[in-house]
Amino acid sequence: MTALKVSGLVENEIALQFEDFQQINAAQQIDDISSLMPGRTGQAITLIGLVDVCHPSGEAEFLGLHGSLDDFHASIPLAAVLKRGLIQYADDGQALDVKAGGPYRFLIPDHAACNTDDIDECANVKFLDHIEFTATRGFDNRPEDEQEHAALHAKEHGH
Repeated sequence: MTALKVSGLVENEIALQFEDFQQINAAQQIDDISSLMPGRTGQAITLIGLVDVCHPSGEAEFLGLHGSLDDFHASIPLAAVLKRGLIQYADDGQALDVKAGGPYRFLIPDHAACNTDDIDECANVKFLDHIEFTATRGFDNRPEDEQEHAALHAKEHGH
C-alpha cells in the first residue's frame, strides 16, 4: 500500500498509510465528502488534521502537492487552503483506488472561495503521494492558460 509522504518545513516528517488516516482526530474526519462536494463520494481528513500531525513551522507559506503517477505538481498558498483543504484517503471505507485518483487526493471544496488566482480547479490534485511544506513557491506544472487547461482535461477524458 502506498504512503503519503509529508515533508519540508515540518516538525515531523511522516509517511501516512491508509490506517494512519483513520487514526486522525475524529473532529478532523470527513465521513462523507459529498456533504461538502456534491457528486463526490468518500472519506477524507481536513488539512488541519494533517497539520496537527506534522506540525509545520511558521516559515511554511506554501503547500506543494505532488502526484508522481501523472507527474502533476501544484504549489499553492497554505493560508488560502488551510481551513478548506481535504485529503481524501478512502471511498466506501476502502483505500482510494487509483481509478478514483488514489492513492490520495487533495480537494478544495469551492476553490473559488479561496479568493486567490493561485487556487483553481487544478489545485485539486489526484494521485497525490507527497505533500511538501515550503517557505516559497515550489515546483508547479499546472496549465498556465485556458488553452493548456482545456488540453489537459481533453487528454484526461480521452478526447
